[in-house]
Amino acid sequence: MIISQNPATEEEIERFDGMSEQDVEEALVKAHALFPTFSSRKKLSERTERLTALGELLRQNKDELAKLMTLEMGKPITQAKAEVEKSATCCDYYAKNAEAILKDRVIESDNKSSYVRWLPIGPVLAVMPWNFPLWQVIRFAAPALAAGNVCLLKHASNVPKMALRIEELCLEAGFPVGAFQTLLIGSGMVEGVIQDSRVKGVTLTGSEPAGRAVAERAGANLKPSVLELGGADPFIIMPSADLDAAVKTAVKARTQNTGQSCIAAKRFIVHEKIHAAFLDKFIHALEKLKVDNPLFEDTDIGPLATKDIRDELAEQVDTSVRAGADIAFQGKAPEGPGHWYPPTVLIDIPEDCPAAIEELFGPVASVFKVESLDEAIDLANSSRFGLGSAAWTKEKSEQAEFIDRLEAGFTAINGMTTSDPRLPFGGIKDSGYGRELSNLGMREFLNAKTITVN
Repeated sequence: MIISQNPATEEEIERFDGMSEQDVEEALVKAHALFPTFSSRKKLSERTERLTALGELLRQNKDELAKLMTLEMGKPITQAKAEVEKSATCCDYYAKNAEAILKDRVIESDNKSSYVRWLPIGPVLAVMPWNFPLWQVIRFAAPALAAGNVCLLKHASNVPKMALRIEELCLEAGFPVGAFQTLLIGSGMVEGVIQDSRVKGVTLTGSEPAGRAVAERAGANLKPSVLELGGADPFIIMPSADLDAAVKTAVKARTQNTGQSCIAAKRFIVHEKIHAAFLDKFIHALEKLKVDNPLFEDTDIGPLATKDIRDELAEQVDTSVRAGADIAFQGKAPEGPGHWYPPTVLIDIPEDCPAAIEELFGPVASVFKVESLDEAIDLANSSRFGLGSAAWTKEKSEQAEFIDRLEAGFTAINGMTTSDPRLPFGGIKDSGYGRELSNLGMREFLNAKTITVN
């Protein structure tokens, strides 16, 4: 049984029967049978036209889709609407650029002609998370569908209505039956889908344990995989930084989506010369945030998606405090039902406590004081994660140091880590491997076939 529940009220929205093994088999038969015709290079323009239509449908249904994700996982409604718009933009990007990305790459050799042709590989399984329930799916599906792969979605169990709605919209956009299918299955059935010979690749965005399990199954079956896992992104601020701009961005980077983002800034590493000023401004800005019903347009912080997530975050903070960390600020959460956790700032954090070494998935900021650029980089790189990073400085020499030395898949100078269809996105170390988005993301699940002609 798969249950959709409102995290703000704890009320049940709807429940669904999970798919049986026979249901999954029927989905795999459809995907396998469709691929040979759907993937034809002659149908590229047909696929991109349908992708354009999907983007238009997302915009036309923006209010409905935004309300659905807010009800299922608690995202503030204004951020939910922005997620729909961003997802539509991703459809637009691949509809416009797929032909160029898939263009043969000519390479000079001893042959009369030699080149690389990018060809789709077949059905690809996507195991997707709840925190960006539309964007995460579209950023996988848009390049996959444009390239000619067919998609199987195993979405998070707390957003089943969104999972089913995306499949409906793909059909409404004109994609044939079998091109995009939602599998309402539990995690226990994922291994069998990965092992099936008809499935040619797998991508997962989620937890580190889930990523390791998927990578093991994919590797055992010699299938390509892409993993985007957790993060404990550093946000470094040096004395030359525009402090007001850094604080404004820091608040957004930590609290967007109620802090439930792998690429959220989580560890704020501040030079001692501006540490006190940053902390004062940061706390003052957090005090102004509204923690309330996520359906209200002026809400900044909603509930956490599930009770387990809220309880784990609370335990991480409590454990850190018992280890010696201090709470510099903690806001107030609404009374009554709901999985609430208020914005919180921790300082004087010991080395080995959760706030220093674990991912805090919620609106809790860990603030550290450092004496130098080298100390800032060493602290940033001490994490086992390596997804995103940000560094604020006007000094060109310092910018160059951060660009070269921060161990992450993304470094933003005087900005925050974001995902953009035009730019490759992914991590290193325990944050996963492979890239999504841009031309690199599309090519992760393509056969780079070498052709020679004499």
